[in-house]
Amino acid sequence: MSKGHFSADSPQKSVSPRRIITVAVICVLVLALAAVGFFLVRPALDPYHCRMADGISIAGVDVGGMTKGEARKALQAALDETLYRENLTVALPMESITLSPADTGVQVDVRAAVNDAYRMGRSDGSLPGNMDLRPYLSVNSEYIRTALEGYASEFDTEFSDSHYALTGDAPDLGTENHDPSAPCQTLELTVGVPKAHLDVDSACDQILRAYSQAVAACRAGEYRVTVDIPAESAPAELDLDAIYDEICTAPVDDSLDMTEYRFVPGSYGYSFDLDAAKAALAQAKPGETVSVPMTFVEPEILGDAVYFRDVLGSCETKHSDNENRNTNLRLLCEALNGVVVQPGETFSYNGSVGKRTADRGFKPAPAYVKGETVDEIGGGICQTSSTLYLACLLSNLEITERYAHRYVPAYIAWGMDATVSWGGPDYKFTNNTLYPVKIVAKYEKGYLTVQILGTNVDGTYVKMSNEVLSKTPWETIYQEDPTMAPGSPDVVKVTPYTGYKVNSYQTIYDKDGKVIDSHFEASSNYKVRNKVILQAPAAQPGSGTAEIPTVTPDTPSDTPVPMEPTVPAEPAASPDLPVEPEIPAEP
Repeated sequence: MSKGHFSADSPQKSVSPRRIITVAVICVLVLALAAVGFFLVRPALDPYHCRMADGISIAGVDVGGMTKGEARKALQAALDETLYRENLTVALPMESITLSPADTGVQVDVRAAVNDAYRMGRSDGSLPGNMDLRPYLSVNSEYIRTALEGYASEFDTEFSDSHYALTGDAPDLGTENHDPSAPCQTLELTVGVPKAHLDVDSACDQILRAYSQAVAACRAGEYRVTVDIPAESAPAELDLDAIYDEICTAPVDDSLDMTEYRFVPGSYGYSFDLDAAKAALAQAKPGETVSVPMTFVEPEILGDAVYFRDVLGSCETKHSDNENRNTNLRLLCEALNGVVVQPGETFSYNGSVGKRTADRGFKPAPAYVKGETVDEIGGGICQTSSTLYLACLLSNLEITERYAHRYVPAYIAWGMDATVSWGGPDYKFTNNTLYPVKIVAKYEKGYLTVQILGTNVDGTYVKMSNEVLSKTPWETIYQEDPTMAPGSPDVVKVTPYTGYKVNSYQTIYDKDGKVIDSHFEASSNYKVRNKVILQAPAAQPGSGTAEIPTVTPDTPSDTPVPMEPTVPAEPAASPDLPVEPEIPAEP
């Protein structure tokens, strides 16, 4: 055999095991690197990690962050509880129809809806939020159409406009002749009917839209669609505010003619419940009539039934036997009788009675002038002002101005008198009630009576009392009168008065006799007046013997003080009793 040739049966060269192992390790490393690279690159390719994008919902079902399988289960469960179980109410203008899931055969392609939702945010980065079900919804359209067509003829309406009317006899609203128990009229409100036609195609589209929103609607508690039927001509809406202004009237209170002191009758109001009428009208269907009752509205004040119905306070005093003085009292009563004082108004005695003059018929009568009793025009005037004052106290009216007499009065309880003089002291009170008050003054049968008429709304009444705080006795003073003949009997020149300081108090009771309030009312300081006796001059020597009269000093006596002078005690009649204060004489 020659050198450099290989026989056919020469043995082949063998592969080393070490080399095989090296190749295997390299392959494993390559695969591992590929796997790592896949997981590193995957987030860039699928940022949601095979889950739905956040914020995605399907027909109101939140599937954000779910896998496809989780999203299908969630959507299917919601459909089973809503769309596949609940009926759909279709509200038409004049009635409603109900569509069941079995009748309409409603179905949703859940898988297709979830797949499309899964692609949201991956292809273009857009996030639609709530996805509509309509592309994945299938229904038995023919059934829905047939159901709507069965009602279409009922909704084809002829036009009639809205209107209203008052039914029944119109009542007399005047307070003089009105009967509050008389029947009222009724306001009839009729809703108009539009001329309209049911568009079945439009209604079907609205129903399909409602089905697509059914899941979310049912979860909100409403599974209902309102089908709008555009009116070819719509009736006008009833303007209840304008109707109210037109047919309703406000009550008019009785008024008082201050010139003639007479009532001017008012009237009842006539009205209806505006809010209730609006609520009833809102629920009324086209063509329906709503009946609204009219009602009477009472005036706040109803004439003599309220005005001057009650005697708030009354006082009675006895007059003397002096005819001139009684003439003055009669004229003063005529001036006071019927005077009406409105709420908040202030009464002035001088302002109401005016100046007392001879031209008006007033006579000279005893009055106090500078501490002495003289005849003056209008004497006796203070008896009327005092009687009025006590009547006002018993009426619980507000006393605005009052002055006590100079000396204690004999015709009225101490502390309950009020002196007046033209150009001097006045007596005033203010009507602090809610209603007018009227003075009733009369002179008859030996008594002067003053009443305050008004409205006692709560049944309260008043009692007056007084308290003597101090007493100053009078003294007897003797004066020689040179004009008297020696030996003549003594003559009383000035009648005496004991001085007193008196407080008066007012106590207010409720209708059951329980004390509401008791308070100090006024203080009266009555001056003392000494008794003055005139004596004749002593006899001159040589003119004979004359007996000197023995004089016993007068002892002051206390006069009883009435404590609750609702009706003052009658004083002893005395024609010469000075009843007027010390005031400037009136011209």
